[in-house]
Amino acid sequence: MTANHEVAVGDGAEGAAPVAEATVGNATQSGGGLAGPALRIVSVLLLAGLGFGLAVMVRSADPADRLGRLRPDELAAELENLSVDGQRLQDEAGGLRATQSAIADGARGDADIDRARQEADALAVLAGTSPATGPGVTLTINDPRGTVEAWILVDALQELRDAGAEAIELSGVRVVASTYIVDAPGGGMTVDGGQVAAPYVMRAIGDAHTLAQAMRIPGGVLDTVATRDGAQAEVANSERIEIRALRTVPSPRFARPAD
Repeated sequence: MTANHEVAVGDGAEGAAPVAEATVGNATQSGGGLAGPALRIVSVLLLAGLGFGLAVMVRSADPADRLGRLRPDELAAELENLSVDGQRLQDEAGGLRATQSAIADGARGDADIDRARQEADALAVLAGTSPATGPGVTLTINDPRGTVEAWILVDALQELRDAGAEAIELSGVRVVASTYIVDAPGGGMTVDGGQVAAPYVMRAIGDAHTLAQAMRIPGGVLDTVATRDGAQAEVANSERIEIRALRTVPSPRFARPAD
């Protein structure tokens, strides 16, 4: 080892240059093998620095940090802006609540209107001021000899009402609660002041089966008509009966709506 050192020193300055060149050459030669790891280390360091920078940027964007760095006048301005935004949101919320309430009131109003309309339609049918249609029966009484009396038709009307008839027409006259039937001089019937002749046709809207059974009960209308000389009665069920005859509602002379 000592001999080798002495030889290197003994070469003097002229021998140093080759050694330096050899050293550099070795470093250069070995650098090729270290280039990959060194590049990866540099990349990791760059990424770490970039991550740190982003973290600093994010933290600097934090509202608390930003507000903490504001001057008092800037902080007051920020608070004023927040107050204005909060009031605007409250106003919008109030408007939305008002709209929701109006929609709910409108829906309730529409429901009330529909219910009132349905009640008015039902009352119009019962009062005879509106046409009616639905299932029901048709009772036809033939009386060629004029032996059927008014009370028989009155009984027929009563039995139909008791069986649930909702609208009735007798030979073109709309039957209502105040309808009356009397024997007419010279034959036939007088119904609410109008002359009606046989055959008498009574049409009723309601449950067809129930109405028909009411006409056929023992001792009922069919049996009673059968006891009259030459008279016949028959009842027919129908899925659709139309009653077009209407009544005019008279104006009350004395009654007034109560408060």
